[in-house]
Amino acid sequence: MAKFNMSLTRTPVSVREPSERSRDFIEVCSGYTLDEAITEANRCLGCKDKPCVKGCPVNIEIPKFISRIKENDLEGAYEVITLSSSLPAICGRVCPQETQCEAKCVRGIKGESVAIGRLERFVADSCAAIDPKKKDTAKSGKRVALVGSGPSALACAADLAIAGHEAVVFEALHEVGGVLVYGIPEFRLPKSVVKREVEKLKNLGVEFVTNAIIGKTLTVAQLFEDGYDAVFIGSGAGLPSFMGIPGEELKGVYSANEFLTRVNLMKAYKTDPVTPVMKGGRVAVVGGGNVAMDAARCALRLGAEKVYVVYRRSMAELPARREEVEHAIEEGIDFRLLTNPKRIIGYKNENDPYDERNGSVKAIECVKMELGEPDERGRRRPIEVEGSEFELEVDTVVISIGTTPNPLIKSTTKGLEVTDRGCIKTKEGSSVTSIEGVFAGGDAVTGAATVISAMGAGRLAAREIDEYLKSK
Repeated sequence: MAKFNMSLTRTPVSVREPSERSRDFIEVCSGYTLDEAITEANRCLGCKDKPCVKGCPVNIEIPKFISRIKENDLEGAYEVITLSSSLPAICGRVCPQETQCEAKCVRGIKGESVAIGRLERFVADSCAAIDPKKKDTAKSGKRVALVGSGPSALACAADLAIAGHEAVVFEALHEVGGVLVYGIPEFRLPKSVVKREVEKLKNLGVEFVTNAIIGKTLTVAQLFEDGYDAVFIGSGAGLPSFMGIPGEELKGVYSANEFLTRVNLMKAYKTDPVTPVMKGGRVAVVGGGNVAMDAARCALRLGAEKVYVVYRRSMAELPARREEVEHAIEEGIDFRLLTNPKRIIGYKNENDPYDERNGSVKAIECVKMELGEPDERGRRRPIEVEGSEFELEVDTVVISIGTTPNPLIKSTTKGLEVTDRGCIKTKEGSSVTSIEGVFAGGDAVTGAATVISAMGAGRLAAREIDEYLKSK
């Protein structure tokens, strides 16, 4: 008879002390031990209708892999996971499980849901030396070019390689991983973990070409001329949005994209970095998503004496993961909620035009907000409170209000249809674009979203590309 753990609360996981972790970039959470993982696995009821699987964008057989953990069969658990996910060590760390698989968990009705994400991470880390099992599939002789090396392209490339096709990934930057390496901080997702997962894809036969900007180095049309039979565009959404308020041109104003790229990819936190970033002082991060939390926590680790998160709605509407918000609060991040910037104020020395501080950020003028009626997405609309303006003295402002796809591919690919937001148009429920043989998925289609949803789009595209190649 199965041994169940009927505790209403999930098994705690070891997390580094805020005073220690807030000054370095070492991973915050150390993950489960074997005993902790088995204890937590025994909370799973193994539901026959598997609601958790329905909540997973890549449909991992969650009860099945958890049952393997109960039996201490970690390799078996890993085999189950990798049938659906090519990046389990990454997903176990950064996916918003609380709004996906864990949100559907029956144990969450009375108490806390099973810690599915923590268990996935544990299995992936425990089986770090094991490659996903490759099917004995004959080579098709077909070549597919994949644009970008973020989660959608990596998932797509893995499935194409397993299906017997030659998958070649083109990455604009010098490191493979897309947003996984330039956007997510080391303390949440160590880059060694990303490299490890990429190496496993290489062992499946996936080829990677770096410093290749599709739309500049090569166009999509040239990829077909070079002999590729299909192209997948998974170039993400890396073009930052700004607020359009006065002062955004001042020194010390960053988009979150630039700020995080300098820190994560270019290692600006190290001594004498090649690509530096402003450190110390007082920092305001505008926005309330995961990217804003990452930027705020990075600023703190860079030595900021004070970090504000300025968000125009309340804590209840904050879109970031609860765990990231809780960690930020523990580390001392100051949340200025129901607050919105109106302008960024610059320093100007009237007596000395050569003062190096001229043109730098001095403060940010904000206004208090209150919540009105719901907008078209159901969220209560923020409304300015008249006469409530005030200033926050800051040296750096990081704008984190969203991103859109870079227009380079759109502008260099004749016949590629896009939406008003610049996202690539695909047939509903499909990855098929307006050009034959060209497929797209992930943030390039949806706009900025989650790692796991991008992976789901990549896997869908792989199936459709496989069918397309076979039809030819």
